[in-house]
Amino acid sequence: MSRFRRQKHEVPGLNLAALPDLIFTVLFFFMIVTHMRVVTPLVHVETPQGTELEKARKQGVIYLFIGQPMDAKGQVEGTSDSRRIQLNDRFVELEQLAQEIAVEKAQMSEDAREHLTVSIRADRNTEMGLINDVKQQLRKAGALNINYSASSKR
Repeated sequence: MSRFRRQKHEVPGLNLAALPDLIFTVLFFFMIVTHMRVVTPLVHVETPQGTELEKARKQGVIYLFIGQPMDAKGQVEGTSDSRRIQLNDRFVELEQLAQEIAVEKAQMSEDAREHLTVSIRADRNTEMGLINDVKQQLRKAGALNINYSASSKR
């Protein structure tokens, strides 16, 4: 009767040939862009704001954190007056700081030892008396190049 017959139209399958390329491209992008943390902070630090900031060198840096201690869940423990000193990945007492810096310095290469920088990241509520005591211990250890970490003004 009719000249035109209705034909069944099927939806073509989705071409997934480019999917692995896309996945590996995104993975590669995130591997390049992601900044890996060198030291895991064990103390809570809220850095003060600064106006004249510049990036520090990566080689020959010893990280020193001063702030309130945190538990395994990341919650601040202790009173608001208690401050701990963290050298790289461990806690140290103020009196032992010069010896621990000397040990860290001895483990570095000669080039890193020449450009040794101690990066102090102290909480904004840390008293300057403690910062001065830390600086005196660093002076005893011969670590005279000190970098203070801060966040930029927003």
